[in-house]
Amino acid sequence: MERPSDGSTGHSVWGDRFQLLLLILIVYVFLVSIGMMGGAFKLFGKGVAERLVTSTSNPLVGLFIGILATTLVQSSSTTTSLTVGLVAAGGLSIESAIPLVMGANIGTSVTNTLVSMGHVTRPAEFRRAMAGATVHDFFNLIAVCLFFPLELSTGFLRTISEAAADLFIGAGGLTFASPIKILVKPAVTASIHTLGESPVLVLIVSFVVMYASLKGLVSLARGLVVRRAERALHKYLFGAPLASMAFGVALTVLVQSSSISTSLVIPLVGAGLLTVEQVFPYMLGANIGTTVTAMLAALSTLNTAAITIAFVHLFFNICGILVVYPFRLIRLIPIRMSHGLAHVASRSRTLAVGYIVGVFYLIPAAIIYFWSAR
Repeated sequence: MERPSDGSTGHSVWGDRFQLLLLILIVYVFLVSIGMMGGAFKLFGKGVAERLVTSTSNPLVGLFIGILATTLVQSSSTTTSLTVGLVAAGGLSIESAIPLVMGANIGTSVTNTLVSMGHVTRPAEFRRAMAGATVHDFFNLIAVCLFFPLELSTGFLRTISEAAADLFIGAGGLTFASPIKILVKPAVTASIHTLGESPVLVLIVSFVVMYASLKGLVSLARGLVVRRAERALHKYLFGAPLASMAFGVALTVLVQSSSISTSLVIPLVGAGLLTVEQVFPYMLGANIGTTVTAMLAALSTLNTAAITIAFVHLFFNICGILVVYPFRLIRLIPIRMSHGLAHVASRSRTLAVGYIVGVFYLIPAAIIYFWSAR
């Protein structure tokens, strides 16, 4: 048997290995850019977010404070953990904390929507990426519209959460360190320090790095996945809704950030490797996974009220999934809304920017301002 004289098979293997290593490097850079983006917003607004959280009184204002505080620090884990800490310290009541937690669920979806903007110069990719990102937004908005007034009128989330807290009050002292954050944090910290801790400069550089890494990520992922892993991706990770949801829970618990786990799939949706319908249950799993951070923070306090708030966050997300996802007609609402917005936004970039700025920043800020000015 003759061996190939041109060594094409060997070159192909080494070429794939090089591309895989390059893909890992680009994913790392992409994660660093997300970390820098979060760091920039924290430089802008962490103190503001803390003051916002402690100033809530009216439940509706508290809801919008939760949205704005989370978009400022780019992390629902930060907002909910801060809320848990304040409840444990007696600085915030359970009634005031519940709207904040619900608002944090909406605010956390801003990151993957911002990531979709990295595809803005390529209309077809941008339309798919925007739809994949905003299906998360619309689900969270629908869940809040359903359960915020129901909680105000019945207190059902508080009731079941208090019962669960009584069962778990003896399980304190748990901690968990995200390996992804451990790997990424030194590069993020060094980059922010190199840029002089200027929030504006860090934000600009993070967007430039994110755009460049997204472009490389989409190109490499499309090539490698189409040739090697597309079947496995569809069959095992995103083939069945429950598997996709479980993957979203597991990955988010691992990285302790739904912003990271949801942002990671946006380039795959943009590249056409995954559909909105496939990533939707994954996003819902990420919503559950992100509650673990606050749960660990609450259990470490051994405070019943703090643990109650952590359970409110968990049960709110579970109830949202149980009401929306099992029923096709309801499930299609956020999917169709995301496709509709993405279709219009791909034709008008100004509308895409206006959606992000308006929903996540201007509207919450305006409502908080006018209420406080009364």
